[in-house]
Amino acid sequence: MALAPTTPELGALDLFVSVVKLGSLSKAAEAHRIAQPSASSRIRSLERQLGLTLLERSPTGSIPTVAGGLVAGWAEGVLRSADELNAGVAALKARRAGRLRVAASLTIAEYLLPAVLEQFLRNRPDDSIKLEVLNSSLVLDHLASGSADLGFIESPVPTPSMHEHVVAFDRLVAVVGRAHPWAMLGEVPIEALVTTPLILRERGSGTRDALTEAMRALGHGEPMSALELGSTSAVRAAVVSGGSPTVISHRAVEADLEAGSLVAIDVPGLEIDRRLRAVWPIDRELPPLAAALLAQLPGPL
Repeated sequence: MALAPTTPELGALDLFVSVVKLGSLSKAAEAHRIAQPSASSRIRSLERQLGLTLLERSPTGSIPTVAGGLVAGWAEGVLRSADELNAGVAALKARRAGRLRVAASLTIAEYLLPAVLEQFLRNRPDDSIKLEVLNSSLVLDHLASGSADLGFIESPVPTPSMHEHVVAFDRLVAVVGRAHPWAMLGEVPIEALVTTPLILRERGSGTRDALTEAMRALGHGEPMSALELGSTSAVRAAVVSGGSPTVISHRAVEADLEAGSLVAIDVPGLEIDRRLRAVWPIDRELPPLAAALLAQLPGPL
């Protein structure tokens, strides 16, 4: 069945939905990285094509008309289907080219996967892997949207929509720089950790989620933040330079502890062991290259 001549172009629908969500044509133009006159022209062309007035414009912004609200709702479904189509095509291309899209949380990407992936590809000259480094929450989002074939997460959150395979175990430890007052103590009570601002990863990271869950299990609130950083390496460096304490993957600071630039602090009652997991959607076939990678990791490292 041929599409009707009035069928709108997807880019124009996407722009229109952005205007409705952001409440402003200028904000939508900025989000789509186009000039505002160009955005206005595309919306007017969309209205002429549909034969409907979609927006009520004013100096303070743009709001949808009754018809515009209905069109925006229908358009969101069309755009979701387009995203699914694009993700599916990308997955087919990746499989045909022997290319695996992996999304991994930062600790795993920095301290576990590089050696594993290098060894895996050593005898596969025609295959390739694209590794995207994200926090655990965004890894799951990428898998759900089809932007990644296989994910690796540290977060303790349940993943009922995902298959999972434990690839390693990890332990979180409290550490300080060697000049920090706690370094001379070697042990502090949990109350001291709870009331001290820490250097933390951003919300959504597996390390922060695990610490928050452990503190809540002990009857405390979320950890206090002195500084939030976007990578495990940045957290480690900030603590080494003499900043506040942190709770971090033992894998990430093992060399620093041996060298004495960081000091592990015992916090009685606070034990955080976690499973590092490979995950992939239960409603999607695992690509052969991903299955081969998992077969190389038969059990926890």
